Amino acid sequence: MNARKRIGAVIFDCDGVMFDSRQANINFYNHLRHHFGLPLLDESAIDYVHMHTADEAIRHIFRGTPYVDQALAYKRDLDYTPFIKDMIPEPGLKDLLEALKPRFKLAVATNRSNTIDRVLETFGLADYFAAVISSLDVERPKPHPESLFRILDTFHLSPREVIYVGDSVLDSRTARSAAVPFVAYKNRALDADFHVSDLMEIRDIVGI
Repeated sequence: MNARKRIGAVIFDCDGVMFDSRQANINFYNHLRHHFGLPLLDESAIDYVHMHTADEAIRHIFRGTPYVDQALAYKRDLDYTPFIKDMIPEPGLKDLLEALKPRFKLAVATNRSNTIDRVLETFGLADYFAAVISSLDVERPKPHPESLFRILDTFHLSPREVIYVGDSVLDSRTARSAAVPFVAYKNRALDADFHVSDLMEIRDIVGI
Protein backbone atom coordinates (compact mmCIF):
# COMPACT_ATOMS: atom_id res chain seq x y z
CA MET A 1 0.00 0.00 0.00
CA ASN A 2 1.25 3.49 -0.89
CA ALA A 3 0.08 5.14 2.32
CA ARG A 4 1.45 8.56 1.45
CA LYS A 5 -0.75 8.96 -1.62
CA ARG A 6 -3.99 7.40 -0.43
CA ILE A 7 -4.63 8.19 3.24
CA GLY A 8 -7.52 10.57 3.86
CA ALA A 9 -8.19 9.88 7.55
CA VAL A 10 -6.47 8.60 10.68
CA ILE A 11 -8.52 6.69 13.25
CA PHE A 12 -7.30 6.19 16.80
CA ASP A 13 -8.14 3.78 19.57
CA CYS A 14 -8.28 5.57 22.93
CA ASP A 15 -6.89 3.39 25.71
CA GLY A 16 -3.29 2.39 25.20
CA VAL A 17 -2.87 4.66 22.16
CA MET A 18 -3.98 8.17 23.01
CA PHE A 19 -3.68 7.57 26.74
CA ASP A 20 -1.89 5.34 29.16
CA SER A 21 -5.10 4.53 30.98
CA ARG A 22 -4.11 1.24 32.56
CA GLN A 23 -4.01 2.66 36.10
CA ALA A 24 -7.28 4.52 35.57
CA ASN A 25 -8.96 1.28 34.47
CA ILE A 26 -7.46 -0.63 37.40
CA ASN A 27 -8.70 1.98 39.85
CA PHE A 28 -12.17 2.13 38.28
CA TYR A 29 -12.82 -1.60 38.22
CA ASN A 30 -11.20 -2.17 41.61
CA HIS A 31 -13.60 0.47 42.95
CA LEU A 32 -16.50 -1.55 41.58
CA ARG A 33 -15.13 -4.77 43.06
CA HIS A 34 -14.50 -3.13 46.44
CA HIS A 35 -18.02 -1.67 46.50
CA PHE A 36 -19.40 -5.22 46.44
CA GLY A 37 -16.86 -6.57 48.91
CA LEU A 38 -14.77 -8.47 46.36
CA PRO A 39 -10.96 -8.68 46.17
CA LEU A 40 -8.89 -6.63 43.75
CA LEU A 41 -8.40 -7.59 40.11
CA ASP A 42 -5.73 -10.09 39.19
CA GLU A 43 -3.41 -9.52 36.21
CA SER A 44 -5.48 -11.47 33.69
CA ALA A 45 -8.60 -9.51 34.65
CA ILE A 46 -6.68 -6.25 34.26
CA ASP A 47 -5.68 -7.21 30.72
CA TYR A 48 -9.29 -8.08 29.90
CA VAL A 49 -10.89 -4.86 31.17
CA HIS A 50 -8.30 -2.77 29.34
CA MET A 51 -9.56 -3.98 25.93
CA HIS A 52 -13.28 -4.67 26.29
CA THR A 53 -16.39 -2.57 26.77
CA ALA A 54 -17.35 -1.61 30.30
CA ASP A 55 -20.35 -3.94 30.31
CA GLU A 56 -18.25 -6.83 28.98
CA ALA A 57 -15.60 -6.10 31.58
CA ILE A 58 -18.11 -6.04 34.44
CA ARG A 59 -19.72 -9.30 33.34
CA HIS A 60 -16.24 -10.83 33.20
CA ILE A 61 -14.92 -9.65 36.56
CA PHE A 62 -18.22 -10.36 38.35
CA ARG A 63 -18.88 -13.72 36.74
CA GLY A 64 -19.71 -16.38 39.32
CA THR A 65 -20.98 -13.76 41.79
CA PRO A 66 -24.57 -12.63 42.48
CA TYR A 67 -23.64 -9.00 41.74
CA VAL A 68 -23.49 -8.78 37.94
CA ASP A 69 -26.75 -6.86 37.42
CA GLN A 70 -26.15 -4.70 40.47
CA ALA A 71 -22.63 -3.86 39.29
CA LEU A 72 -23.91 -2.92 35.83
CA ALA A 73 -26.50 -0.61 37.39
CA TYR A 74 -23.96 0.89 39.80
CA LYS A 75 -21.58 1.59 36.92
CA ARG A 76 -24.25 3.44 34.97
CA ASP A 77 -24.75 5.92 37.82
CA LEU A 78 -21.08 6.22 38.82
CA ASP A 79 -19.30 9.50 38.06
CA TYR A 80 -16.17 8.61 36.08
CA THR A 81 -14.62 12.07 36.51
CA PRO A 82 -12.40 11.17 39.51
CA PHE A 83 -10.73 8.44 37.45
CA ILE A 84 -9.85 10.69 34.49
CA LYS A 85 -7.02 12.23 36.53
CA ASP A 86 -5.28 8.84 36.42
CA MET A 87 -5.16 8.87 32.61
CA ILE A 88 -1.86 10.00 31.10
CA PRO A 89 -1.79 11.37 27.53
CA GLU A 90 0.76 9.56 25.41
CA PRO A 91 3.90 11.62 24.61
CA GLY A 92 3.50 13.66 21.45
CA LEU A 93 -0.27 13.12 21.19
CA LYS A 94 -1.31 16.76 20.85
CA ASP A 95 1.65 17.59 18.60
CA LEU A 96 0.65 14.73 16.31
CA LEU A 97 -2.98 15.83 16.20
CA GLU A 98 -1.89 19.38 15.41
CA ALA A 99 0.20 18.08 12.50
CA LEU A 100 -2.52 15.79 11.17
CA LYS A 101 -5.66 17.92 11.51
CA PRO A 102 -5.00 20.38 8.63
CA ARG A 103 -4.43 17.50 6.20
CA PHE A 104 -6.53 14.54 7.35
CA LYS A 105 -9.89 13.77 8.89
CA LEU A 106 -9.43 12.42 12.41
CA ALA A 107 -11.61 9.97 14.35
CA VAL A 108 -11.73 7.80 17.46
CA ALA A 109 -13.04 4.21 17.50
CA THR A 110 -13.10 2.96 21.06
CA ASN A 111 -14.77 0.37 23.27
CA ARG A 112 -15.25 3.06 25.89
CA SER A 113 -18.88 3.94 26.44
CA ASN A 114 -20.23 7.17 27.93
CA THR A 115 -16.82 8.28 29.24
CA ILE A 116 -15.03 9.04 25.96
CA ASP A 117 -16.55 12.49 25.39
CA ARG A 118 -15.68 13.56 28.92
CA VAL A 119 -12.12 12.30 28.54
CA LEU A 120 -11.58 14.20 25.29
CA GLU A 121 -13.08 17.38 26.74
CA THR A 122 -11.03 17.16 29.93
CA PHE A 123 -7.77 16.97 27.98
CA GLY A 124 -8.76 19.57 25.39
CA LEU A 125 -8.86 17.10 22.50
CA ALA A 126 -12.51 17.09 21.43
CA ASP A 127 -12.12 19.66 18.65
CA TYR A 128 -9.51 17.56 16.82
CA PHE A 129 -11.94 14.77 15.95
CA ALA A 130 -14.64 14.87 13.30
CA ALA A 131 -16.05 11.50 14.43
CA VAL A 132 -16.00 9.67 17.77
CA ILE A 133 -17.54 6.20 17.85
CA SER A 134 -17.95 4.53 21.23
CA SER A 135 -19.41 1.16 22.17
CA LEU A 136 -22.75 2.94 22.69
CA ASP A 137 -22.85 4.06 19.06
CA VAL A 138 -22.78 0.55 17.57
CA GLU A 139 -24.71 -2.65 17.97
CA ARG A 140 -21.53 -4.71 17.86
CA PRO A 141 -18.40 -3.20 19.46
CA LYS A 142 -14.83 -4.14 18.62
CA PRO A 143 -13.54 -6.58 17.47
CA HIS A 144 -16.54 -6.36 15.13
CA PRO A 145 -15.65 -3.77 12.44
CA GLU A 146 -18.92 -1.83 12.76
CA SER A 147 -17.21 1.16 14.43
CA LEU A 148 -14.74 1.49 11.56
CA PHE A 149 -17.49 1.08 8.98
CA ARG A 150 -19.43 3.90 10.65
CA ILE A 151 -16.42 6.18 10.33
CA LEU A 152 -15.79 5.21 6.71
CA ASP A 153 -19.41 6.05 5.90
CA THR A 154 -19.18 9.37 7.73
CA PHE A 155 -16.03 10.38 5.85
CA HIS A 156 -17.09 8.83 2.51
CA LEU A 157 -13.79 6.96 2.30
CA SER A 158 -12.86 3.41 1.34
CA PRO A 159 -11.06 1.08 3.80
CA ARG A 160 -7.73 1.59 2.03
CA GLU A 161 -8.00 5.35 2.43
CA VAL A 162 -7.69 5.31 6.23
CA ILE A 163 -5.40 3.87 8.85
CA TYR A 164 -6.38 2.64 12.30
CA VAL A 165 -3.95 3.02 15.20
CA GLY A 166 -4.39 0.49 18.01
CA ASP A 167 -2.47 -1.46 20.60
CA SER A 168 -4.35 -4.70 21.18
CA VAL A 169 -5.38 -7.94 19.51
CA LEU A 170 -8.96 -6.61 19.43
CA ASP A 171 -7.80 -3.56 17.49
CA SER A 172 -5.86 -5.70 15.02
CA ARG A 173 -8.85 -7.98 14.48
CA THR A 174 -11.15 -4.99 14.02
CA ALA A 175 -8.90 -3.46 11.37
CA ARG A 176 -8.43 -6.75 9.55
CA SER A 177 -12.19 -7.41 9.51
CA ALA A 178 -12.76 -3.97 7.99
CA ALA A 179 -9.85 -4.34 5.50
CA VAL A 180 -8.36 -1.17 7.01
CA PRO A 181 -4.56 -0.85 7.24
CA PHE A 182 -3.51 -1.27 10.86
CA VAL A 183 -0.81 0.61 12.77
CA ALA A 184 0.27 -1.24 15.93
CA TYR A 185 1.38 1.11 18.70
CA LYS A 186 3.99 -0.20 21.16
CA ASN A 187 3.09 -3.82 20.45
CA ARG A 188 5.41 -5.62 18.05
CA ALA A 189 3.56 -8.91 18.58
CA LEU A 190 0.49 -7.72 16.69
CA ASP A 191 -0.32 -8.50 13.08
CA ALA A 192 -0.05 -5.04 11.50
CA ASP A 193 0.83 -3.14 8.35
CA PHE A 194 3.00 -0.78 10.38
CA HIS A 195 4.56 -0.86 13.84
CA VAL A 196 5.42 2.33 15.74
CA SER A 197 6.84 2.95 19.18
CA ASP A 198 6.33 6.73 19.10
CA LEU A 199 3.13 8.46 18.00
CA MET A 200 5.09 10.96 15.93
CA GLU A 201 6.21 8.11 13.67
CA ILE A 202 2.68 8.20 12.25
CA ARG A 203 3.70 11.34 10.38
CA ASP A 204 6.09 9.26 8.31
CA ILE A 205 3.36 6.71 7.51
CA VAL A 206 1.04 9.39 6.13
CA GLY A 207 3.84 11.35 4.48
CA ILE A 208 4.15 14.57 6.44
